Amino acid sequence: MRPRGGTTTVNSTATDATDATDASDPTDATAEKAAPDAPDVSDATDVPRRRWPRVLGALLAVALIATGGALYAEGRHLRDTPATANLALTDAEATTRVTGDVSSALGKIFSYGPGATAATRAAAKEVLAGKALQQYAALFGQVERQSADQKLTLTTEVVRAGVTRLTGSSAHLLVFLDQVYERRGRAPTTASAQLTVVAELREGRWWIVEIGST
Repeated sequence: MRPRGGTTTVNSTATDATDATDASDPTDATAEKAAPDAPDVSDATDVPRRRWPRVLGALLAVALIATGGALYAEGRHLRDTPATANLALTDAEATTRVTGDVSSALGKIFSYGPGATAATRAAAKEVLAGKALQQYAALFGQVERQSADQKLTLTTEVVRAGVTRLTGSSAHLLVFLDQVYERRGRAPTTASAQLTVVAELREGRWWIVEIGST
């Protein structure tokens, strides 16, 4: 038979070992230590949710300001375009007036006869100015000699005139003319001409300042 004392010694040793293992279990210690410091997940999620409406509102405000600025710039651009500044598209009365004045002036300065060149020269001084008057004066001397030598009569009629651009003080026109040449002893000859004209409004009157052929 085994002595009772030996059995008691073994059981006591096993019990002590078990108690030691329970005391040194790191899992329970870590769990107890970590539990108080764990972050609240629900609070962290709510932070961006509360900020998002404010961020969205700021973005919308910036977008509205940018859109308003773009619309203002576009509107100003449309108001300042050459098309809207061209009175030939919007002011029928002014367009009719400059067309009539220029057509009448061209009929006078490009119509003459053998004994009427002086009247034509005087008329030119009343409707031409600047470069147009200088060019006309330089060329009309030749016209006077030809008219006297050849007994030439020229009659000019404006058949169509259009204003391509009109402002408060200047006008650009495209003019179509029919001209009839008559020489003594010959049949009349008809010719067509096309001119570009620049006119300026001075002291309430339209003056032709440039004449060109096309």
